[in-house]
Parts: sequence; structure tokens; C-alpha cells
Amino acid sequence: MIPFEPFPLRPVMRWILCLCYIFLIMYGCRSVSTAPPREAPATPQGYPKPYRVGTQWYQPIPDAEGFRQRGTASWYGKKFHGRKTSNGETYDMYGVSAAHKTLPFGTVVRVHNLRNGRKLDIRINDRGPFVRGRIIDLSYGAANKLGVVGPGTAPVEIVALAAPTRMVRQPGGQARVLPVDLTHGNFTFQVGAFQDRNNAERLAAKLKQTYSHVHVTSFDRGDGMFHRVRVGRATTLKDADEYEQALIRQGFDVFIVAE
Repeated sequence: MIPFEPFPLRPVMRWILCLCYIFLIMYGCRSVSTAPPREAPATPQGYPKPYRVGTQWYQPIPDAEGFRQRGTASWYGKKFHGRKTSNGETYDMYGVSAAHKTLPFGTVVRVHNLRNGRKLDIRINDRGPFVRGRIIDLSYGAANKLGVVGPGTAPVEIVALAAPTRMVRQPGGQARVLPVDLTHGNFTFQVGAFQDRNNAERLAAKLKQTYSHVHVTSFDRGDGMFHRVRVGRATTLKDADEYEQALIRQGFDVFIVAE
């Protein structure tokens, strides 16, 4: 009788374990790569439809009134020159245009390079940049005027100056956007937003002891009702900037809105 010896089985077991391990890795990779993309989020009433890049959804806003944003600007050039932009135009890298993730097409924004002080008015005709932390992608021509081409990126502030109202047909069938001037009008300053209206009313009552034109406006954002506390009045964007800075110096977290 030959005694039982487990040692000859060990190489076989090692091969079996190896194959199982490889199978698990391959199955795991396949599961990740074929995972279905997330469903589109619900669109708030009055908003354009969201769009998806990769697995990330973006929700464009319905208008640009009171829009102001700070972040990093980048630029794009030869790779996209001559291709279609997101609004159907042909991208001209030597022209002055820009891409933004959510602003309406045709919006004119003033881009202020916070590094060198240069400013430029630019029209939005594309979507992007889809890189974390970047808020606007400039055409080469716009980036060159703002001094962004060399460093590649720059800290900027963007302010909406004009928004598209309607398309008109030019001779030959070419469409043109008629803008609305957002540099003049009735500007006010939002200093708080609450889901509990009582909290909004308490802040408004406190502000009325010092400021004029204090009021509360309510807005259904789609995921709930919000009550916004606003204060002050200005009729030009220049005066609004000065009023905003005064409120910031007094400790308010504030931004300009057009009413």
C-alpha cells in the first residue's frame, strides 16, 4: 500500500488558485467598464436640459443675470480649430470666444485676469472646461489678449455683461444673437438664502435697522423653496461693484443680482 502524500497536489492547487485570481481580476475590470452611466438628474422648471460628459451631468442655467464667478481660466487651440462648437458654430482659435459649463450660449462675460489686471469681453459659444477647478476655457485669441497663453492658466473673475434674447436672420440666412445689456439696470445684493422663511424674515428685520431696500424673495429651485434676503439698490454695474465691496468689508457673504 502506497502511503498518501499531499505534496504532489500542491502545484495543481497553485495553478487552480492562480486561474481563479486571474478570472476575478478580469471579471472585476469588466464590471467597472460596462457599468451603465448615471441617469439624468431631474431638470428644474424653466431650466434647459442637462448634458453628460463621461459619467458627469451638467445643468445649464436659464439666464446669466447677476452671474459672477471666480476660479481658474485655461485655453484651447489647434486641436479644436475648425471643429464645431457646442452651439454649432465653427471654432476659430484666433477669434475671441470661450467655453463655459453652464452659462447660456451667446452670453457676453467680462473676464478679469487677477494676476495681471487685464480685462476682456468674451462671448460664450462652447461647453467646457471639464477639468476640476477650471471655470472657463478661452480661445487662443482671447487667452493671448489676457496674457494666459504663456502660463497656460490664470486666476480670473468673470461677470455677465449681456445675455442673448433672440436670434434674427441676416441676409443670406446667417443667424445673429441680439444681446441684452446687463451693465445697466436695477441691481441688488443677496446676503442670505434660507429654506425656513422665518430665518429670512429675522435677518431682513435686522438689516432694516441699517440698510434701505431690504426685501425677501422666494424661489422654487426644484429641490425645495428658498427665501433670499436682498438689500440695497444700484443702477449700474460699476456702482454695484462698489456697493458689493462695501458690504463685503462689513462681513457679509454677498453677490450682485439683477432684478
